[in-house]
Parts: sequence; C-alpha cells; structure tokens
Amino acid sequence: MQKKSANRVLLCLALLGLIVPWYFNIGYVLEGGSFAPAPFIAAVSANLLTTGITWDVYLAATAFSVWLLTDAGTAGVRRPWLYVALTFGIGLSFALPLYLFMRNRDPGAPRD
Repeated sequence: MQKKSANRVLLCLALLGLIVPWYFNIGYVLEGGSFAPAPFIAAVSANLLTTGITWDVYLAATAFSVWLLTDAGTAGVRRPWLYVALTFGIGLSFALPLYLFMRNRDPGAPRD
C-alpha cells in the first residue's frame, strides 16, 4: 500500500475509532450508566466475555503507550504524552491510528 493511501486509511480508522465506540458510550450514559469507577467496573465486568475484552483492550492500550513513548522521539512525533492521554481518555481505536498517521507523515510536514 502506498504511503498516501495508508494515511487516508489511518485517518478514516481514527475517525471511526472516535465515532463508533463513543456512539455506544453516549448510549450507555443516556441509559443511566456512569464512568465513575465502581459502576463502570461493574458494567465492563458484566460477564466473562466483556471482562476478557476489557482486559484485552486495556493491556493492548498499555503496550501501545509504552511503545509510543519510546518510539515518538525517533519517529519525530511531538507530544507523545498526548497520545497516551487520548488512548485512555478517548480510546485505543482512535489514538492508535492517529499516532500511526502522525508517525507516517512526510518528514517535511509540520508536526504540531
């Protein structure tokens, strides 16, 4: 895949990673759900499947965060802490393709 095409795909995935999960998150809140620790943990641990998916995503998000904090300097991506915050504040499916897009940009392009 060419770099330009890959960047388009990454931006589309970042947009989908923002919209799709938050569609469900907003529905959860509108139905009376909460992001406060106790009710949130109860909701994401509702059964073995949701517990497994939750742990899978959090472990992947942690691995991504460790990697990006070591990769960002050599890749020329500024403010790597921002992508960690986006990972745990918005979602891995948004932050990961966004970071890869920023990492994959042309060297002469502005990084801010």
